[in-house]
Amino acid sequence: MCPAAALHLTKHHGAGNDFLVHLDTHGRGALSGAEVRALCDRHRGIGADGLIRGTVGGSGGLRMELRNADGSPAEMSGNGIRCLVQAAVDAGLAEVGRVEVHTDAGARWVEYRRGGEAGLGYGRVGMGPPVLGERVEAEVPGLRWAQRVDMGNPHVVLFGEPVPDHVVHGVGPALERSVPGGANVEFVWPGADGGTLVLRVWERGVGETLACGTGACAVAAAAQAHGDAASSVRIVSPGGPLDVELTAHEAVLGGPVRRVGEVVVDGAALWSMARAQQDAEPAAATAPPATPAGGAPPQVAARP
Repeated sequence: MCPAAALHLTKHHGAGNDFLVHLDTHGRGALSGAEVRALCDRHRGIGADGLIRGTVGGSGGLRMELRNADGSPAEMSGNGIRCLVQAAVDAGLAEVGRVEVHTDAGARWVEYRRGGEAGLGYGRVGMGPPVLGERVEAEVPGLRWAQRVDMGNPHVVLFGEPVPDHVVHGVGPALERSVPGGANVEFVWPGADGGTLVLRVWERGVGETLACGTGACAVAAAAQAHGDAASSVRIVSPGGPLDVELTAHEAVLGGPVRRVGEVVVDGAALWSMARAQQDAEPAAATAPPATPAGGAPPQVAARP
C-alpha cells in the first residue's frame, strides 16, 4: 500500500442504509480492507455501512463489488445495488430504466427512475429466489420461530415480539458468528396496521443498520412460508419502508435511493488513514468484548 492519486467517491443511501460508491472507470483497482475501514469509519473517515466499487462489464451492464464497513467482502446488497445504479446513471455509465448488474451472488436487474427532486431516485431490484433453510432454536424472549434464509448471502430471521436494544446488540452478534463467514440477523414482528412487518437488522461486518434490502426479502419469504405475510408486504425499518413482492421466480425489492453528495479523498491522506487502521488491528483483536447497553443479553443457542 502506497499513496495514490485522489479517490473520487459519491455517497448514497437507501432507506438510511448508506454506501460510498467508487466508479472505477480508470482501473484504479479494488481498495484494501484497511482503506475501506478507514473510509467507512464514522468518526475518523467519511462514514458508511459499506463501500461499493462499480465497473462497466465487458459484456455490458455493471459489475458490483461490495465491502462491508469492516472491510470484509459481501455478496449482495439490495439497498447498495440501487445506490450503485443511481451513481452510474448520474455519471452517464447507465441509462434510466432497466440495468443489469453482476454481483458475487449472480446477475441482478434494477429498474431505476429519477424522483421528483434533486438527488432522489427509486429502484426495483430482481433479488433472485429466496432459499429457505433449516429452522433455528434461539433463546430470545417472545420468539415464535426462527429460520435461516439464503438471498445470495446468509440470513437468520427471528419472528416474534418487539425487541429492546440489548437483545439486538447481544443476540445479533452471537447469531452472526453462528454461521461460517457470518450471517445477517433480522428481528421482525407484525406492524400496528396488520399489513406490515417491522424490522431491526444486525448486519455482519457492520452492526445494526437502518435498513437491509436482502434482509427485507429474507423476512418476507420466511414470513410468507409461516403464514405471517402475504406475497406482497411492506417491511418497515428504522430508516424507512421497503416493499417486497414474492413472485414464482424471485423476490422483487422496491425502495428509494438518495444521492448525498460527492467526496474527494486525498491519496496521501487515505494511505495514512489506512496505516492507522492496520496499526490498530492487533489492539482490537486482543481487546475484551464490550457489554451492550442495557445489561447482559439473553443466552443464545443457535441450533438447527
